[in-house]
Amino acid sequence: MQHVSTHIPIIGDFTLIMGLTRMFLRVGGCLQSLSRCQTQKLPPLGSGRIRTPGEAKRWQHTAPQSTSCNWQLREDCFELSYGGLVMHFDYVWLRDHCRSASCYNAKTNQRNLDTANVELTIRPVKTRVDDETLFLTWPDGHVTRYALTWLAQNSYEGQKQSAIQPRILWNAEIYTNAKVPSASWEKFMSCNEELRRFLSNFLHYGIAFVEDVPATLEATEIATQRVSLIRETMYGRMWNFTSDFSRGDTAYTKLALDRHTDTSYFQEPCGIQVFHCLRHEGTGGRTLLVDGFYAADKVLQQTPDNFELLARVPIKHEYIENMSDHCNHMIGIGPVLNVYPWNNEVYMIRYNNYDRAVINTVPHEVVQRWYVAHRHLTTELRRPENELWVKLKPGKVLFIDNWRVLHGRESFTGLRQLCGCYLTRDDVLNTARSLGLQA
Repeated sequence: MQHVSTHIPIIGDFTLIMGLTRMFLRVGGCLQSLSRCQTQKLPPLGSGRIRTPGEAKRWQHTAPQSTSCNWQLREDCFELSYGGLVMHFDYVWLRDHCRSASCYNAKTNQRNLDTANVELTIRPVKTRVDDETLFLTWPDGHVTRYALTWLAQNSYEGQKQSAIQPRILWNAEIYTNAKVPSASWEKFMSCNEELRRFLSNFLHYGIAFVEDVPATLEATEIATQRVSLIRETMYGRMWNFTSDFSRGDTAYTKLALDRHTDTSYFQEPCGIQVFHCLRHEGTGGRTLLVDGFYAADKVLQQTPDNFELLARVPIKHEYIENMSDHCNHMIGIGPVLNVYPWNNEVYMIRYNNYDRAVINTVPHEVVQRWYVAHRHLTTELRRPENELWVKLKPGKVLFIDNWRVLHGRESFTGLRQLCGCYLTRDDVLNTARSLGLQA
């Protein structure tokens, strides 16, 4: 059974609130104040109750609980109950986000309104709801129109329940049973639908494969450019390496590598990593893949305090290279887990025990608790059932979400030649969105 990522926002009992609302309905249709935090006497409230034809469109996978709409003007915000959700909108926000032609350029999708000219105490002088549209008239006579579905999609309460990027959390069994197909090189390069399927798999699982790619650096580069722009780093644009220790990094040896994310010592770690084994004349060398988000979700479920600590405490990672041809000193600072604060969704894991620097950004009373939390995450990452082992071979190109999936390898013998590169994350997501995917 597939595990779909969940979020743990704290949401009020809207059903209870709506039940209380109906108890306070007046014959004239106006709503009495039900605010649990409003203590001052409110001005007369505008109100309305409408029925939407059929079921309202929902921005999440869950069907709406209600097709009715209730609203009221509060002292400090506009309150809207729609689609089973109670939402609150600041009046400046409602004026600032007006989509009229004078306030918003629909061709460029850019704001025309100068927000600095909006009075911070602004309130609408007239409010009404017709069908599925909210109309607000402002003191200067300007009228703002909002579709109720748009408000629901863009409300804080709606975003709190929504995922920025849908994903399927996995361990080895889940991924194997999903039988995720690889993309075919020829179709991948010529057919946008094949590219779309590839990116959909990549977004959901954090890894994706292209098969039958010519075993050359040039063909690998062409394949990566189908997806995104290549991110050039101090390792170069496209790298082609063996175990010759030509760089000051353990990756350039035959030793086993524990699970890790790359470039944790960048302030913004590289988003996507690409591997293509051009040849291997020996044994061993399997690639290890672990879903970091799956492990982080286990920590969240089992010990929320550990999750919170890993998401809050900044840690340094450092790369120091002193070779005859290469001298580099990189430092990246950030928490192990990066989350969106409004919905607790993890969007990046920065985990590399090789490159973690001296812990000197954490007060002593927090250090022990951080080690406990880090050990908890490490334990989940190292569970054998979470390890997906893949044998890379010529023709099989692997794309890894370096913000999510940790990689490693077993030791090997013989000559092993790999090529690959890093891709700019923004451009990968841009390609996905251009093909109609949520990313």
